[in-house]
Amino acid sequence: MGPRSYDPTRAEVRCGGHRPDTSVPSVPTDVIDSVPKTPSGHAEGVSNDEFRAAMSRLADGVVLVTAREPSLDPDDPRAPDGEDVGMTATAFVSVSLDPPLVMVSLRNGSRMDDLLDEQPRWAVSVLSESQRHIAGRFAMKGRISDRLLFEDIPYERGEATGAPLVGGALATLECTTEQRVPAGDHTLVIGRVLTAATPSADGGPLVYFRGRYRQLG
Repeated sequence: MGPRSYDPTRAEVRCGGHRPDTSVPSVPTDVIDSVPKTPSGHAEGVSNDEFRAAMSRLADGVVLVTAREPSLDPDDPRAPDGEDVGMTATAFVSVSLDPPLVMVSLRNGSRMDDLLDEQPRWAVSVLSESQRHIAGRFAMKGRISDRLLFEDIPYERGEATGAPLVGGALATLECTTEQRVPAGDHTLVIGRVLTAATPSADGGPLVYFRGRYRQLG
């Protein structure tokens, strides 16, 4: 996966089959401050629906971001183990080759945002076109517990992070957080890549375009 200029407007998928939230601005602060604002905080003439409709025309790859929640009391062997947490995202891009850096955009207050605020190590599995069910499962509203979400999905634990790496993914990366950047109603989490692998060469990527999961071709 070659470097791409990062675009924070590609936001996490919130619900399977629905449009991704594309509400994070990618304009420098000094430019934003010079644009006339409406009371809602949007540039004059730009509505939520218009912005989302425009950004839905941008095709995104789909990934599963995972992390291992630490035990509540690591010094107590009787304390319950922490759970694995997963989140479907389209707001994932590479930002640097040297050093190897990637970025994911997380909605403020989301389960993954809260966890990565405390847990610096996390992983990413680049989903294939045959893994649409995984993307939908980890994006649905009112979802079941994290433990049940992972129950019948093949995965192995990353050596550097302990986070689940999905079996059959086109690529997997393990990361440690370098920086957290507030951006409107999202946080941009920039991570240094600790490991990178391409375990599967079969099939094409899972793509999100105009509010639906799709495949190339």
